Amino acid sequence: MDYKKTLNLPVTRFAMKANLANREPEQLKEWEKSGLYRKIRQSSAGKETFILHDGPPYANGNLHIGHAINKILKDIIIRSKQMAGFDAPYVPGWDCHGLPIEHNVDKKLGSKKKDMTPVQIRQACRKYAEGFVDIQREEFKRFGVAGEWDEPYLTMNNAYEARIAKECGEFALSGDMFLGKKPIYWCCSCETALAEAEIEYKDHGSPSIFVKFPVKDDLGDLLTAIGGREVFVAIWTTTPWTIPANLAVCLHPSFEYCAVETENQGVIIMAKELVDSVMSRFNITEYKILGDLSPLDLENRKCSHPMYERDSIFILGEHVTLEAGTGCVHTAPGHGADDHIAGLKYGLEPYSPVLDNGCFADDVKGFEGQFIMKANKGIIAMLDERSLILKHEDMSHSYPHCWRCKKPVIFRATPQWFISMDKQELRKKSLEEIDNVNWIPSWGKARIYSMIEHRPDWCLSRQRSWGVPIPVFHCKTCQEVYVTRESVDKIHGLFLEHSSDIWFEKNADFLMPEGAICAKCGSSDFGKDHNILDVWFDSGVSHAAVLEEREGLKRPADLYLEGSDQHRGWFHSSLLTAVGRTGKAPYKSVLTHGFVVDSDGKKMSKSVGNVVAPEKIIKQHGADILRLWVASADYRDDVRISDNIVRQLSDAYRRIRNTCRFMLGNLFDFNPAKDIRPIDGMGDMDRFILHRMGEILEKSIKAYDAYEFHTIYHAVHNFCTVELSAFYLDIIKDRLYTSPAGEGARRDAQTVMYSILDAVVRLMAPILPFTAEEVWTHMPDCEGKAESVHLTSRPSVDGSWKDDILAVRWAKILDVRSEVTKALEESRAAKLIGHPLDASLSIYTADSDVKEILASFGADLRDVFIVSDASLLQEPVENAWTSKEIEGLQVVVKKAGGEKCERCWKYDTTTGSREDFPGTCNRCSAALDIIGV
Repeated sequence: MDYKKTLNLPVTRFAMKANLANREPEQLKEWEKSGLYRKIRQSSAGKETFILHDGPPYANGNLHIGHAINKILKDIIIRSKQMAGFDAPYVPGWDCHGLPIEHNVDKKLGSKKKDMTPVQIRQACRKYAEGFVDIQREEFKRFGVAGEWDEPYLTMNNAYEARIAKECGEFALSGDMFLGKKPIYWCCSCETALAEAEIEYKDHGSPSIFVKFPVKDDLGDLLTAIGGREVFVAIWTTTPWTIPANLAVCLHPSFEYCAVETENQGVIIMAKELVDSVMSRFNITEYKILGDLSPLDLENRKCSHPMYERDSIFILGEHVTLEAGTGCVHTAPGHGADDHIAGLKYGLEPYSPVLDNGCFADDVKGFEGQFIMKANKGIIAMLDERSLILKHEDMSHSYPHCWRCKKPVIFRATPQWFISMDKQELRKKSLEEIDNVNWIPSWGKARIYSMIEHRPDWCLSRQRSWGVPIPVFHCKTCQEVYVTRESVDKIHGLFLEHSSDIWFEKNADFLMPEGAICAKCGSSDFGKDHNILDVWFDSGVSHAAVLEEREGLKRPADLYLEGSDQHRGWFHSSLLTAVGRTGKAPYKSVLTHGFVVDSDGKKMSKSVGNVVAPEKIIKQHGADILRLWVASADYRDDVRISDNIVRQLSDAYRRIRNTCRFMLGNLFDFNPAKDIRPIDGMGDMDRFILHRMGEILEKSIKAYDAYEFHTIYHAVHNFCTVELSAFYLDIIKDRLYTSPAGEGARRDAQTVMYSILDAVVRLMAPILPFTAEEVWTHMPDCEGKAESVHLTSRPSVDGSWKDDILAVRWAKILDVRSEVTKALEESRAAKLIGHPLDASLSIYTADSDVKEILASFGADLRDVFIVSDASLLQEPVENAWTSKEIEGLQVVVKKAGGEKCERCWKYDTTTGSREDFPGTCNRCSAALDIIGV
């Protein structure tokens, strides 16, 4: 007889090979066709909302691995909150304005641009951004990210642009926004102002020079020894091109200064504490301190500018340090933030003789029209000719660069629009709101607090075409700024109807309220402002343009989630715009993830060749493997990825998948409506594995709520691999395959598998949505089964599963089982046995509790160890395998007696005892009787 036909062999309806790369796109089409996302939204109507507000990625270029970790984390959270009983809509968005897009469009247009109108250039930028929105949308969807993909928010949409202009106008009306001239970051290549968040720091070579400024006033009244003598003050700078803009030399009011006599360089004023180190640097060995000078006495005394016929004055400032230089700081108020602040106290103008393209203006004699960086050499030569250079060397130091063109930037004073940080206490209010936000990880709070605490006023204006214009007007007669409630409201309405392009199409008369009059001079002749807004303002007001205006959303959001760089970016600008307009932060919690690095912790770089592209992973392994990588990592630190890491995760995925596949295959004849068995009637092992499932659920649910997804990954993976595949499922195969189909113990095992599979599939659905859906589809049908796993709730812990006493008992059994496995492996290596079912075990334990537990199994003890026979020894024996881990545990492994049953493969002395079933043991013969073979 072919006894294989009498076994309850599993029916494999769940594909052996995952083949995710091909199956997932089909699943996406099915979800779209069935309108699954809409059904999820409908099923959530009326529930408490959870709003994760999407920080808009830039609509420029294909997605990289950083986009993947960001969007997948968001999707895991949205899906888990949805299954936790919240109404959790996801509205994706895109940042569409700004220099990077305009820069790329400029390159594409080439010489055509000079013949195009501003509106035509803007339309080309709009089309470019639309193209990448479409590309990135499909790439995000391929990640398995579900959301309002047909109705995302775009910062270039009419309604969004109108709200940007309105928010800007409100800042102007409140008095927080002002037009001022102060040094800001300026890119000479892109010819625009830059925000702090648009700056990157990298090493840059600069000339380092020490320069003598001749002191014009006779200081004999302060120090007799230098009366009537040639006296200099020494400064140090790494930007010689700023010396033409020098207006002062700054001293610290609390430092001690002195006059130092040298043999060939005259008398030099410097900080007393630095004399020895500075003289050593100048290679001056013969020098003498003539006396001390108080900075308070030097204040407002005059020096001669080292290049031009004008004065530089001594001023005082707290920003001066003794860390480098001479303690006397070259001050150009038009080219440094500290210089500007110090100069304001002395009425010094922010003089900046540098044009937009980085070339000197005509008033810099001898260097007119020269690019400032190239002029360094000539400026040093001029100073050297005048014997004013004390030291010249080149140095490399960290220097700010433009985020777009990657070229060095400068500080340059130009008329710009600013939002004041202190005029109406925006800084103070923002710092207070930071305390009301939950920062994850907690260090994020200190980071953004420090940034807000020390940041300068926000420079809002940019000198480009592609963006939302600053909606204010200027009187042509007296240059007074015109902005009123009526003008703000009218611009909002016009942008809402026509987009912000209308600002560039129409003149001021059309855009302004009818009958507008300058409040200062009474003129009615106005011009439009020619600046556009910083793109960080665009995305920063999304809490108003999206959360406040879109139905189903709310402000503040429950969660903002972005990379750690957004403490100085989107988190930052969102906080300032929200607090400035509403007095409240736009978010309740802020979650930060790290950057993606290679396996050695190095930054991804195309030139290095360590970039791992998400599309490559998806093509080779599928999106669920990419998502498993995201979930497996502790994203609060930098996250490592490599081909080897992905392969390891792919192996882990297969183990989880195969565990689900095994359980599905063995539920082929299980009908939940009539075959489910009561838990209290099950055996210890069945109840123990349910207890463990309950513990995994408790741990995982807490981890979902704490956004600690790596905990879920490790818990589920270990449970599937160790406790299910290598323990419970391995042991119950005998019941599943050989017992009569309807036999109680077999139905117990199927009930347990069904309960576990139902819990595991819903537990992993937010992380592995494609695999979870496939498993769900193949699970036994029953009344009330949802169309999709994503329309179900997350699993809850069944209180009846919990049995702590049983868990302690089985922990001891598992410890013994682990040691017995070692003994079996040694016996197999010695060729005493081939398969564990070839073995007969005799076990001795000195632990009376363990002995009692093992004895309670009786003849079923063999099933615990998956051998043909197992018994207990009453006394220890010589030459037995002895455990090194459990004191007093011995195992004797022998070849099992009897013949091998052709049906269950166990060796049994009863095999062949029945003529009608000659190849089977008594247990299998009895089963065949029931089956009716």
